[in-house]
Amino acid sequence: MQLAVDLSRLNVERGSGGPFGAAIFDGASGALLGIGMNSVVRLNNSTLHAEMMAFMRAQASVGSFSLATSAGAGRELFTSCEPCAMCLGGVLWSGVTRVVFAARRDDAQRLAFDEGPVFPESFAYLRRRGIRIEGGPLRDEARQVMEAYRARGGVIYNA
Repeated sequence: MQLAVDLSRLNVERGSGGPFGAAIFDGASGALLGIGMNSVVRLNNSTLHAEMMAFMRAQASVGSFSLATSAGAGRELFTSCEPCAMCLGGVLWSGVTRVVFAARRDDAQRLAFDEGPVFPESFAYLRRRGIRIEGGPLRDEARQVMEAYRARGGVIYNA
């Protein structure tokens, strides 16, 4: 989780994107498979959220369009903020079996980011599909990164 928050901070400090970072690990070995930082503004592409970037890199590193494994531990996404509507779709189709987030969706919405149509049923559906969802670790640290982004005049690109 610390890596995801550190990536979000680095993105803000460099001025290279929004205050969001993500990392995907192999649950069995702990190996890092891919990282992502929000690149929406820098690359002029509204889909390049940190989670989506991490999915792309992790799938490239394992040489497959899916991160699903036959091993019990599976692949795990750690993200600095609760996923938005688009990224929840990515979670479902990526093959990860666990999602851990730091800041909550309402923290991002306080900055005026529009997280889209995310409902309790969204998470219930993922759980029924065998994906564990956990929130809370490092929330305060992730919120501080968001506040730093706001203080620097960071672009709220989907408000």
